[in-house]
Amino acid sequence: MKTLLKLEEFTQFILTTYLFYQLGFAWWLFPALILLPDLSMVCYLITPYWGAVSYNFIHHKALAICIYSIGVYTNDSTLMALGLILFAHSAMDRIFEYGLKYTNSFKNTHLSVIGK
Repeated sequence: MKTLLKLEEFTQFILTTYLFYQLGFAWWLFPALILLPDLSMVCYLITPYWGAVSYNFIHHKALAICIYSIGVYTNDSTLMALGLILFAHSAMDRIFEYGLKYTNSFKNTHLSVIGK
C-alpha cells in the first residue's frame, strides 16, 4: 500500500511540475521555490504545538488548491504558481513519508514516525 500511495504522490508532483512550467515562468523558479513551504517549521521554535499547526496549515493540499483556484479565477499566474508550488511540495513530502504532524512531536506524522 505504501508503494501505491507514493506512486500517487509522485504522479501529483509530476503533474504540478508540468502545470507550473505551462505558466511560462523561468524553469529555475520551480527548484528555487520548492522548499519554501518548509519555512513554516520555524514555529517549532515556539512549541511543538504551534510548529505542527503552522506546518499542517501550509502543507495541507486544500490550501494549495484554494490558492491555485483563486489564481485561475482572477487570471493571476503568480497565485497559480504559488498554489502549484505548495501542492508539489506537499506531494514531495509525502513521497518521503513526511506527513502532516501531530502536535506532540515533529517526528510523529499521519504517515509514520520519521526515522523508524
